[in-house]
Amino acid sequence: MAMATSYSSMAYPPITSKTPFPNKQVSNWIPTTISNGNGTGGMFSVARRNSRIGVQVHAVTGDQGSRNVSDVKFPSDYPELLMQAKEAAESALKDGKQLLEIEFPTAGLQSVPGDGEGGNEMTGSMLLIREFCDRFVPAEKATRTRVFFPEANEVTFARQSAFEGCSLKLDYLTKPSLFEDFGFTTKVKMADRVRPEDETFLVAYPYFNVNEMLVVEELYKDAVVGTNRKLIIFNGELDRIRSGYYPSFFYPKLAVLSKTFLPKLDAVYYIHNFKGVKGGTLFRCYPGPWKVLRKATSGSYICLHQQEEMPSLKEVALDILPSV
Repeated sequence: MAMATSYSSMAYPPITSKTPFPNKQVSNWIPTTISNGNGTGGMFSVARRNSRIGVQVHAVTGDQGSRNVSDVKFPSDYPELLMQAKEAAESALKDGKQLLEIEFPTAGLQSVPGDGEGGNEMTGSMLLIREFCDRFVPAEKATRTRVFFPEANEVTFARQSAFEGCSLKLDYLTKPSLFEDFGFTTKVKMADRVRPEDETFLVAYPYFNVNEMLVVEELYKDAVVGTNRKLIIFNGELDRIRSGYYPSFFYPKLAVLSKTFLPKLDAVYYIHNFKGVKGGTLFRCYPGPWKVLRKATSGSYICLHQQEEMPSLKEVALDILPSV
């Protein structure tokens, strides 16, 4: 899928069966190569760098005749992105936020949803979530942090691959059913999954089956509201629900979700790319403002617009990007 300047071109894959992870066997498992967006690829698990190449972003404010320029950081690679996401999440938690969203592309920093094959994107997210947890979760809190994957089979795969040997608690939102090929799964009662010692919940990419986000809301209501617990949704592609992609007539519960649950979320780290001649990037790193960026031929990023509230993708695609 490519997000062009025209919002009407946005499309998402249909809700069918979930693309399985390759082979589901640890003996045959090969870590995904995650591109840094510069065409060089590289194995992410060994991609840590002691030095960072700063990416300069120039923020443009005021009218076209009087531009005030200030420097803004945009990640040059995934290790830097994860460090920014960690710091953003920590800042939000210190400010008393409980329900956080982290969203960014996994097929390359300049990719859009659908650029990568579904199973590979989920595997990439799994690797990145493990790397995020290594930075974000202190060792003494690992056993009090529960990571929820979309379904039980993926927990097994995670334990045999990216999360092998870690102390984090791994869990699932749904269980496969006989009708999984038609998009049906069995919901899991969240009250039965949570333990008294749990402090933080991290939900991994709950976007392929519509039931997954409904269970996430249940988790929030049953185990977070009225407590000091925190819930982080990692690459949930929540813009599908925000944009009205799912018709309310066929998905009434999701329509309610968009009005009751999603507004409670704080998108603390967010990257969404728009392709096309007048493409760009919607970027936010808490506690900073929302910025619409465009990459110049020099490789630097120019900030075309910024605001405190999250703009809709439609607004960015139809109003902001075409105007500059």
